[in-house]
Amino acid sequence: MAKPVVATTSLAGCFGCHMSLLDIDDRILQLIELVEFDKSPIDDIKQFSRQCDIGLIEGGVCNSENAHVLKAFRKHCNILVSVGECAIMGGLPALRNNIPVGECLAEAYLNSPTTKNANPNKILPNDDDIPMILNRVYPCHEVVKIDYFLPGCPPRADLIWNALVALVTGKEMELPYEVVKFD
Repeated sequence: MAKPVVATTSLAGCFGCHMSLLDIDDRILQLIELVEFDKSPIDDIKQFSRQCDIGLIEGGVCNSENAHVLKAFRKHCNILVSVGECAIMGGLPALRNNIPVGECLAEAYLNSPTTKNANPNKILPNDDDIPMILNRVYPCHEVVKIDYFLPGCPPRADLIWNALVALVTGKEMELPYEVVKFD
């Protein structure tokens, strides 16, 4: 029987949730016995090569590329899991949600101490290759249907491990208090 296929990606976040996945330590060898990875930084596969059973998403949706990647994951993954605070609620990137986009761009490219002298012509980046910033940072479930949520910033390795094993083996997912953390 074929192993379940897992894909992972990071949107607008810090990559901490992927680090928590790696923090399962030597259980990564057990995980490799249980699943195959498709599109993921874990195996450096950049494009989907097949339909995946489970997709793990970390990070919120702050630009057009994030939205495109998330929609592709929904299309290519039977089960989609929001991993961590940024994917579930927007996290730290969502702190900009109460500031108009124009003010954010002006601060980043025109008025900050590091750009005042570096950008004397006051030019905002404007190229078709640069993803369009959205009006706010969206949690993943506001863009696509999400099947499961793993809370934490980042979620503990044990929570990710328990969730993956439950999803792969068809057992009930357990979320004991000690594996849920917000630091």
